[in-house]
Amino acid sequence: MKKIIFILAASLCLSASLFAQQPKIAWPDYKFETVKANPITSVKNQASSGTCWAFSTIGFLESEVIRINGIKDEAKYPDLSEFFVVSHSYLDRADKYIRLDGNLTFGAGSEADDVLDVIRDYGIVPNAAMTGMNYGTELPRQSELDAVLRAYVGAVVRNPNNTLSTAWKRGFKAILDEYLGKWPETFTVDGKTYTPESYRDALKINPDDYVSLTSFTHHPFYTKFAIEICDNWRWDTAYNVTVDELIQALDAALNAGYTAAWGADVSDAGFTRDGLGIWVDTQATAAAGSDQAHWVGVDNSNQPIVQPVEKETTQETRQIDFDNKTMTDDHGMQIFGIAKDQWGKKYYMVKNSWGITGKYDGIWYVSEAYVRAQTIDLVFHKDAVPAAIKAKLGIR
Repeated sequence: MKKIIFILAASLCLSASLFAQQPKIAWPDYKFETVKANPITSVKNQASSGTCWAFSTIGFLESEVIRINGIKDEAKYPDLSEFFVVSHSYLDRADKYIRLDGNLTFGAGSEADDVLDVIRDYGIVPNAAMTGMNYGTELPRQSELDAVLRAYVGAVVRNPNNTLSTAWKRGFKAILDEYLGKWPETFTVDGKTYTPESYRDALKINPDDYVSLTSFTHHPFYTKFAIEICDNWRWDTAYNVTVDELIQALDAALNAGYTAAWGADVSDAGFTRDGLGIWVDTQATAAAGSDQAHWVGVDNSNQPIVQPVEKETTQETRQIDFDNKTMTDDHGMQIFGIAKDQWGKKYYMVKNSWGITGKYDGIWYVSEAYVRAQTIDLVFHKDAVPAAIKAKLGIR
């Protein structure tokens, strides 16, 4: 997404290990109780690849396949190929980059709608048919690939002959094939042969059934616009609603059995490496701890027994943060449930793609305040959106 470091071919999407040093915050020992959890597939590890957008949206669509087809047996849960999508996306992006004479961000990052676009145009394959691991490592390590691809399109766009060769796109595709594997033309699942398109249809994935919702004031509410982030390179559009309606739609979807693909900023100190996302007000929290210590006569500043104080978010503060670039499109994840802590406060259950890590084995508990403050967009099945909001947006 936006904060990509091309030398490492990474962004904050890559892994928790690449975060900048965060301020020290003493967190309470949270106890979470699940309120509503919808089915998800296993936690994956994007490792050193800027492909959180593919992992999160594929996870979201795997949950959709489970829901749509009524799959109860976890052994039959789908495992779809992230790198089939990544490879197609990279080739489409290279084509657009060349057409725009290099006036387009080119890198590993993208966003959820890109996955839907690829599946609409090219279908999807199971992970077993294209793992993407063609270059000698067990987990994704894409710095070399990303650097090679960027150098390649840079050379093509600087072509001094004014007329492009007929070979450049084949050459680009050959690089993708060597690193990620060739796109399967056919493959077999449970004894039946599919093409990528027929497999998409057999899974009952219809990309046109999905909508993206966002919430900013620099465009009118209840209209669509292309969110102005570098990774929205296809210029896909999102419906603009109030932040209250965004949270209302998320809650309604989760409670009705749906999940959501979530694009967000995770650079705040409250988004920890250990499974928490808290919109923490560090100064207010520190002051509260000091006050407690004063009255009870002990210093509990290193292990507070009360929940941290969270900052207030309004429609206006969201817009200020977006305009100032303090809220950017760092990371993509999947929101699949609701929980509450020991104080009864609501959290969203989030499937991350950093592997089985943190206190909750790859699951993050993210407060409503954090989601309200740091969401770029949410992608839902259109039937998950409350009727009143759909009516305002003209969604049918």
